Amino acid sequence: MIAGLSKAITLYLAPVLALTSILLSLFAYLAPTLLLHDRVALLTVVPYSSQPQTGSTQGVDGPSAFLGALGSCTRPKNAAGLNCTTPSLSPQYDLNVLPSNAPNLLLSAPPASAPVFIAIAIAFSILFFILFTVISFRHKMGSKVAALLDKPLLPRASAWIGVFGFIIGITSFLILRMWFAKAVQDFNNSIAAQGQQGPNLIATIGNAFTMVWVAYAFFAVPIISSLTKLNITSTKQI
Repeated sequence: MIAGLSKAITLYLAPVLALTSILLSLFAYLAPTLLLHDRVALLTVVPYSSQPQTGSTQGVDGPSAFLGALGSCTRPKNAAGLNCTTPSLSPQYDLNVLPSNAPNLLLSAPPASAPVFIAIAIAFSILFFILFTVISFRHKMGSKVAALLDKPLLPRASAWIGVFGFIIGITSFLILRMWFAKAVQDFNNSIAAQGQQGPNLIATIGNAFTMVWVAYAFFAVPIISSLTKLNITSTKQI
């Protein structure tokens, strides 16, 4: 039973989790400029009711901004259409819809190196997914192909590609998380310091980061599986 469960995880569950991880990472990376414009973002600025009886954004109209790794999307009010910037590895956020007394300068884009490294990490993840899946199903590809894939070089390269993709990706997103967390804190503190004269806006960390943490939790499963098989192979050769 344990052997069958292990085989099922390696052959079927691990590739599915790897593919899901890639999709979630892509959604978080490409949003909001290319897809999910007002649903997924790294940082959001939305209208906020300062009335004690509400204390939330429910039913409050006003400008909104959705910031991502490649650009931003904004709208002057809830019923208006979204205006998105052109995706770029060195994005310039368009925050003209926010009132003049909003501390827009605090919502600066991260360094260009972060989106670049995320793109590299996603590319590594895609390559690892292809290699891992091919290696896992080598027994269905004929004896010649299986013999070629059984050579230790390819599984070793696949495992290291996955490890590098994981480390580069999660490190880049952690840097972005710290960058935007500081921006959120400074933005909200600046508005609070203005008192009643300040705009009714609030900045929050977006749900894209939740997608990223889930993605890399999923991605860890095929990496661990790949490293385990590599360790077993290396032990047999001693």
